[in-house]
Amino acid sequence: MYDDEDLAAIREGRESWADETLDPVLDRHGERRDRFATVSNHEIDRLYTPADVADLDYDEDLGFPGEEPYTRGVYPTMYRGRTWTMRQFAGFGTAEETNERFHYLIGEGQTGLSVAFDMPSLMGLDSDDPMSDGEVGREGVAVDTLRDMEILFDGIDLDEVSTSFTINPSAPVVYAMYLALADRQGVPREELRGTLQNDMLKEFIAQKEWVVPPEPSLSVVTDVIEFAVDQTPKFKPVSVSGYHIREAGSTAVQELAFTLADGFAYVEDCLDRGLDVDDFGPQLSFFFNSHNSIFEEVAKFRAGRRIYATLMDEWYGAETDAAKRLKFHTQTAGQSLTAQQPLTNVVRVTIQALAGVLGGSQSLHTNSFDEALALPSEEAVRVALRTQQIIAEESGAADTVDPMGGSFAIEALTNEVEAETMAYLEEIKEMGDGSVRDGVLTGITDGYFHREIGDAAYEYQERVDSGEEVVVGVNEYTVAEDTSPDLLRVDETTQSRQRERLATVKDERDDEAVADALDDLRETVEAGGNVMPPIVTAVKAYATMGEIMGVFEEHYGAYQETASLA
Repeated sequence: MYDDEDLAAIREGRESWADETLDPVLDRHGERRDRFATVSNHEIDRLYTPADVADLDYDEDLGFPGEEPYTRGVYPTMYRGRTWTMRQFAGFGTAEETNERFHYLIGEGQTGLSVAFDMPSLMGLDSDDPMSDGEVGREGVAVDTLRDMEILFDGIDLDEVSTSFTINPSAPVVYAMYLALADRQGVPREELRGTLQNDMLKEFIAQKEWVVPPEPSLSVVTDVIEFAVDQTPKFKPVSVSGYHIREAGSTAVQELAFTLADGFAYVEDCLDRGLDVDDFGPQLSFFFNSHNSIFEEVAKFRAGRRIYATLMDEWYGAETDAAKRLKFHTQTAGQSLTAQQPLTNVVRVTIQALAGVLGGSQSLHTNSFDEALALPSEEAVRVALRTQQIIAEESGAADTVDPMGGSFAIEALTNEVEAETMAYLEEIKEMGDGSVRDGVLTGITDGYFHREIGDAAYEYQERVDSGEEVVVGVNEYTVAEDTSPDLLRVDETTQSRQRERLATVKDERDDEAVADALDDLRETVEAGGNVMPPIVTAVKAYATMGEIMGVFEEHYGAYQETASLA
């Protein structure tokens, strides 16, 4: 972007500036600290100039929005065409209570739904299972059968809303319930829009929710992708999730690298299944965290798009633009929220949301200020949604495409994140003898990911404990008085009410139809066929979540993680 003569002059000018302007100020006043770094401990230079991006090629490294390598955005107009989808995560108690919250959010201007499930549903357990005791409806909505899904979306037309489902081991069952509900509403499956998280690899790496071992879990994810390509072309059957990797304590680079590795593992599994990358590639989506270090986050998103476009082409032979575009949802950083002085979280979330927008997110969830203490109250979730709306309508951040592009600091950071991420990807590929998928599976089994994330989390906590990393309200600027707001309380009768509904469904359903559907699923699993068609049949017969997931555990056995040693 600059010729050699220009760069030489800039370098010479920087040396003169340092000698004549900078050094006298440093001698008199110094700086606030000896070292400046991001939340991920990525050191930040005092000043960036064109010399820091001397090797940047505009056409190859940046290009224009909507064109390869998509560094500057996946669409040519980005938010000037339409804003990102504002998708607030919501779910608690029973389906009736969550349905009420959905209608409230839609009335407040939310443009997409996002369903949070309780722990039993996430783990494929029914509400009447002894293991569910005390957890029903506690951290999300309880969904046992299609009856719950019918209530959850009562009064909501599925052809008019995009819905995201944050669920993994039992994701195929929830997806089948949504399809069954669409069939009941008369909505063509090809018109359904939304996203199923369904990312089992990151579960074994970070979030730790699973039913069966990694390899059969991967196979079921591929079943869902294969089925969705044929049945629901506008619906994303997997959201490859770095969010939870970051929440477990990873750095920004680790988050990006491990997430892309998981995504490429799914690509390889689909290719081995005989699917065409240009058919399934457009239906892959991603999910990232946005943390406090705003420039590092913007660089992460931009580097991610560039890497993905390049490797989908070079490694997997993708030819269409749609298969090479990295499209992603962003959520602000839950682990950054503090229980102390929770209103300060409004500021943190605003910074993180702005980073997501400046980085080109396709949809966004903003955390509520009270989430370190409880499920979000209506007031808190409204403030979180208004944060997005103010950024969209008042800040000007959505008015130009890639507004950070061309900043010497941002471009230098983007290059650094890209290089460090590629080093991780090459290492994982080598662990799999040339296969990213096998490298990821090996890394899970050998504890590689656990060690990398654990080391990063430990180092961060050491910096917080020593005061090197300032967390406002926690290790600096603390107050003695209680600043807790009014919190949402889940009704104590939730569990009994949910169990009563489940018992009623079991009494009213056709037990023979349920048994036949489960037998069909069992035979499909044993034969290695695609499990989605029999799961859809089973949920339409009102088979329960636990009954369906029990078939998989019966065949593959439960997964037990082994200890990870350094």
